[in-house]
Amino acid sequence: MMSRRGCVLAGVLAVAVIGALWSFLGGWYGSGPLARDQHFVVPNGASLGTIADRLQEKGVIRSASGFTLRARVFGGGGGIKAGEFAIPAHASASRVLAIISSDDFVRRLVTVPEGMPSIMVYERLKAQTALTGDVASPAEGSVLPDSYPIESGETREAVLRRMQAAMSRTVKELWDKRAPNLVVKTPEQAVILASIVEKETGKPSERRMVAGLYSNRLRTGMLLQADPTIIYPITKGKRLGRRILQSEIQAVNDYNTYTMVGLPKHPITNPGRESIAAVLNPAKTDALYMVADGTGGHAFADTLAEHNSNVAKWFAIRRERGEL
Repeated sequence: MMSRRGCVLAGVLAVAVIGALWSFLGGWYGSGPLARDQHFVVPNGASLGTIADRLQEKGVIRSASGFTLRARVFGGGGGIKAGEFAIPAHASASRVLAIISSDDFVRRLVTVPEGMPSIMVYERLKAQTALTGDVASPAEGSVLPDSYPIESGETREAVLRRMQAAMSRTVKELWDKRAPNLVVKTPEQAVILASIVEKETGKPSERRMVAGLYSNRLRTGMLLQADPTIIYPITKGKRLGRRILQSEIQAVNDYNTYTMVGLPKHPITNPGRESIAAVLNPAKTDALYMVADGTGGHAFADTLAEHNSNVAKWFAIRRERGEL
């Protein structure tokens, strides 16, 4: 039979064991020290020990060694993923490990809208503080408008390369499906014309019609007379913010389709997939003229007389609005 002293010692030992176990479990499942929500980046190839040190430095966990030990005891220590994660305030060490071992990454996107010129793509990439490194302004028409996922720490140059690779794939895919007897003879010409269609189309439903009209003008040797080609050399595709000057209409350069027959030398923006598709499968139409119709779209005409009538209607709408 155990003596009274032995019973006391056993009881003390039991309490100590329970206390140690409680502390061990509490350090794993209890509330963590992080005061507010925080993003945490796990680099590719990082070890559990390295990540534990960084978590402690960031105030996410209390002890790197305690975190590593508990992770190995409770399992999951070898399954951390590379990426950027959102850690909630006061997350337990157990919860932190579960997050950085999951596929629940922070999703960051860089969005290039249809018709965004390259100077603005450059500015958007530069403004992304999650990205690193420098990048040059891309060639106009080389970027496919879309939303691109990015990773924290990724280089701007790498993101731009993905945008340009997407444009190359899209142009090739659509070029291979092009209609016969097109006025554009190369993929490069298709992108140039699509950039004009993109800037001149107020309604998506009009893309093929606008593409058909400009194709007709090119085929017959008429001037395209697209206002955005006047503006591009002045602003690199940004909004002009004023009326076009007569001297700008008469300017001779590589872009102004009021003073040159045919296509500009280069694109005037980054056209979207649908504008490229419209140029490669334009509407079958005899239209040669178009003017705004007051609804955000255009009135199309086959003859100059019909066009002049449409222009008169447009000026009447503008006078009624007080714009003239």
